[in-house]
Order: sequence, then C-alpha cells, then structure tokens
Amino acid sequence: MSTVPPMRIGIFVFDDAEELDVVGPYDVLTKWAELSELRPEVLLFSADGAGVRLAKGLRILPDCAAADAGPLHVLVYPGGQGTRRLVLDHEHLAWVREMRATTPLVASVCTGALVLAAAGLLAGRPATTYWDAFDELASLDPSVLVDTDARFVDDGDVVTSAGVSAGIDMSLHLVARLETVAMARAVKRAIQYEPEPPV
Repeated sequence: MSTVPPMRIGIFVFDDAEELDVVGPYDVLTKWAELSELRPEVLLFSADGAGVRLAKGLRILPDCAAADAGPLHVLVYPGGQGTRRLVLDHEHLAWVREMRATTPLVASVCTGALVLAAAGLLAGRPATTYWDAFDELASLDPSVLVDTDARFVDDGDVVTSAGVSAGIDMSLHLVARLETVAMARAVKRAIQYEPEPPV
C-alpha cells in the first residue's frame, strides 16, 4: 500500500537573519509536526549547507544545502539585516523566483518580504513587513499594496508577516490553514503562546 509523503516545510537561513524570525516559526512548525497525524517535515537549509551566524550571534547548523532540500510545500523566508545584502544578489533573487515556481506556498517573516519584493513576487499584491521597513518595501516595488496594520497578510500562495514575533502568529495561521484551527490552538497551547503584553 502506498503512503502519502509528508508535507515538507523548509526554512531558509542565512547570515544576519533575525533569531526569532527563524526559531519562532521553527518552534511552531516542529510542535505541529509532533502533535499532528500529518507529521509535516520541517527542515532548515542554507544556500550552501554551511552553518550561519544570526543577527545577534546565535549560530545554526542547517540540515542541508538549498540544492539538497528537495521539493517543498512551504518555503519560510525570515528577515533580518542579512536581507539587505540578498536584495542586491541577482543570483539569489533568481533562485527565489525558481523556488516560487515550484513551491505552492511562500511565507516571509519581517524583512524577508524585501527579498520577495526584489524578486518580483509581491508585484501588485498586498503584503506587510517590519514597521520600520515599510518605506524600503515600497521603494523596492512601488506596486506592492503595503498593509501597515496587519500582523500577517495571506494572499493565497504568498503570505507575509510583520516583524519578529509576528512570525509566530503567521506560523500558527499556517497550521490552521494547512490543517485545522483546532490544531493551531493545540500548538498555541503547547508552546504556551499567550500574547498579552506584560508592559
């Protein structure tokens, strides 16, 4: 009897990515994999498979290189200062476009949206990013319909989120969308995510 392959979710990591942009979605999505009968596979990958140093010094050893990640159902693209180099890297932007062509759902956190915009993925679409990068997003592609209020914007095959902790909200939304609201609530409870500001 044939078995259905698990959903595969890849989180791209790079030097100077923002820590919580990476580990927030990773924690949500791996907890989902632990709780769900769907057992989605969640992997971290970098361009060449080498370790990366995130914005505040956290070092991450990815599972593999981009070339070895295989087909994905979801690509999560974090933000951080490292995106400012990547928006100027034409080879990387070509890779982003190639990934978009073969990946049903692309999701960005924070200034990851800048790279999606530079690659042309947000042209004429609603999107959001970190509050201090709205002008950068608009300058990269003036046709983007920048939502300055949303925690995340779901535009079908592309989902963007606001900064840092908003990536957790977006990831819970992805769980609800890809499985059920009940499962997203179970994940939320399991990680004890209770966003009531303490200050």
